[in-house]
Amino acid sequence: MEFIESQLILKKGITFKGLSPSNQKEIYYGEVVFTTGMTGYIETLTDPSYAGEIITFTYPLIGNYGVPEKKYWESEKIHVSGIIVSEACTNWDHINGKSSLLNWLESQKVPIMTNVDTRELTKQLREYGVMPGAILPTNYSSNSQNKKLNYTNLSDQNLIPEVSTKIKNIYNQKKSNNKTIIVVDCGIKNNILRSLKELPLTIHHVPYNYDYTQEKFDAVFLSNGPGDPKVCIETIAILKKAMKLEKPIFGICLGSQILALAAGADTYKLKYGHRGQNQPCREEKTGKCFITSQNHGYAVDEKTIPKDWYINFRNLNDNSVEGISHKTLPFFSVQFHPEASPGPTDTKWLFEKFYDLI
Repeated sequence: MEFIESQLILKKGITFKGLSPSNQKEIYYGEVVFTTGMTGYIETLTDPSYAGEIITFTYPLIGNYGVPEKKYWESEKIHVSGIIVSEACTNWDHINGKSSLLNWLESQKVPIMTNVDTRELTKQLREYGVMPGAILPTNYSSNSQNKKLNYTNLSDQNLIPEVSTKIKNIYNQKKSNNKTIIVVDCGIKNNILRSLKELPLTIHHVPYNYDYTQEKFDAVFLSNGPGDPKVCIETIAILKKAMKLEKPIFGICLGSQILALAAGADTYKLKYGHRGQNQPCREEKTGKCFITSQNHGYAVDEKTIPKDWYINFRNLNDNSVEGISHKTLPFFSVQFHPEASPGPTDTKWLFEKFYDLI
C-alpha cells in the first residue's frame, strides 16, 4: 500500500502531520476525540456511538491482530469518520484474522492517518477539549484550505436516525419466556443484544422513534448511541409516557442521559469525554469500585437531578455522574458499558439486576 503525506487540521487551527494511503484524496470531517484502550479497536470502530467522530488511539500500535469476521464486530460496518494512530501495524497475526486493519479501512472507505504524534494531539484535546477537525492531503495549501474547510459541530447533528434499526425485530420468542421487554435502539451495540438474549425474555427491538406505550410489555431498555442526548426529542417524549406506567427501565450510556432528561434533569458536554476500557467507577451505595468500558462525550448535570432520584455510580477520575436510580420506582441507568466488548465484564451483573426487577 502506497502512502502520501497528509494532515489533520483542527478547527482551532492546530495542524498535525502524518501519512495516509494514497487513495485518500478527499477531505474527511469529524469531531476529533481520543480513546485510551490498548486493545478492542475492532469493537470500537464498529460501535455506532462513535458515528461522526475521528478517533485518536492513544496506544501507539494499532492493528497487530488484524480484523476478524463480522461475528466479532459490534455492528454491520465501521461508524467512525476516521482514525488517527501513531503506527498502523502491517505485519498482523491472529488465528481469527481475515484482513489487515489498513485493508479493512480501505474497503469501508474510512480514512486513516498514521505516523502522527498522538501523544501531543491528545494533550491538545485535553487542554482545549474535543473539537471538529479535517483529514486531508498536504498537497492542499494549509492557509488557503483552512479558510474553506466546512467544519460541522457534532452537537449540531442528529445521527441517531442513521444508526438505529429501521424496523421492529423480535427475538427470544418462546413459550417459556412470559415476560417482554422493549429495547429502544439509538445505535445499539451487538453485545448488548447478546447480553439481553441470554435472559429468559422476549425482546421487541424497536427504532428510536417507535411509540411502544400502547403495546403489552413488562420493561424498557434504552440503548447507547451517538451525539447529544438533547436531540433525542421523540425518544424522550415516548419515554415520559412509558415512565407513567411505572414498569422497570434500564438505560446504558446515551440511554442513561435520555432517562435523566425524561426525569427532568439536564445534561452537558464534557470537555474531552470518557473513552476507553479502563475508566474507574464507584457504586455509591456499597463503595465498591469497578473498571468499566466507556464511550461518551456528555454527562448528567448533578445539580439538576430531581429529589426523588439519586446517583448510583460516579467516575473516580472526575467525579462526574455515571448513573442514576429512582428512589422508589424501578428505574435505573449507567453511563458506562456493562456489556463490555471491548473491556472488562465486571459490571455485567447489571443485566441480572434488570431481570430481577422484571
